[in-house]
Amino acid sequence: MRCFFASDLHGRTDRYRKLFAAVEAERPDAVFLGGDLLPSPIRRVGLADWCGADFVNGFLGAEMLGLRSRLKEAAPRVFLIMGNDDIRVEEAAFLDGAARGLWEYVHMGRREFGPYLVYGYTYVPPSPFLLKDWERYDVSRYVDPGCVSPEEGIRTFPVSEDEKRYATIQEDLKSLAGFDNLCRAIFLFHAPPYDTVLDRAALDGRMVDHAPVDVHVGSIAIRRFIEKRQPLVTLHGHIHESARLTGSWRDRLGFTPILGGAHDGSELALVRFDPVDPDNATRELI
Repeated sequence: MRCFFASDLHGRTDRYRKLFAAVEAERPDAVFLGGDLLPSPIRRVGLADWCGADFVNGFLGAEMLGLRSRLKEAAPRVFLIMGNDDIRVEEAAFLDGAARGLWEYVHMGRREFGPYLVYGYTYVPPSPFLLKDWERYDVSRYVDPGCVSPEEGIRTFPVSEDEKRYATIQEDLKSLAGFDNLCRAIFLFHAPPYDTVLDRAALDGRMVDHAPVDVHVGSIAIRRFIEKRQPLVTLHGHIHESARLTGSWRDRLGFTPILGGAHDGSELALVRFDPVDPDNATRELI
């Protein structure tokens, strides 16, 4: 099977059009989109390459519909999640697109894909950013220096105080995977696992209240989950500069290859992989 993976497109229509052109030319079996798909809430007004208010239906849905119309039975399955920069109030539009058959929304879900299982998970650990729609405590209620807790900040979608205070990525992953055998599982995460080449942020020398800031900002829960459950392959985004800083977009935890789609340049970072042999994945900047 041929699969594409891209993440952190942030509403850039030029990147999406490069992706769709590659899909039309190469006819992959599946496309995985790893979150931060919408224009940034901060930059949404006046964004140079998109002036419409409804990006999901007005651009993404229309482009996907056109692609499916042209490719017909050769159209790939599209699995997607949202990211921490995507406002949750737009989740309804993604669910509507899924109901119309444009893509498959897999956050906290599982889908069969031939002999494989696809799982999705959007939440990231607490960050310095104020938008908290897709942030959770990681393994405890600890918050790194310089970060804002999930109990503070801004939300576009209401959640209970108990959820803000007590929900963790660790418990979500237990619920998501249950007792499933994950040897043929493809996990689509937005956050990378902690202390890998995929979660290295440009925070060198940063101090907050005389405490050094950790340059690794990924999820401890996601790392422990991969190490313990050993899925076939995991896909991650979120930290744009990590590949530039570490010189690599791929890593390994035990037997599991972990692949990164985030990129801090202007190009589309397109990862191509085959679940039969994910170790031979490639990444191209287009």
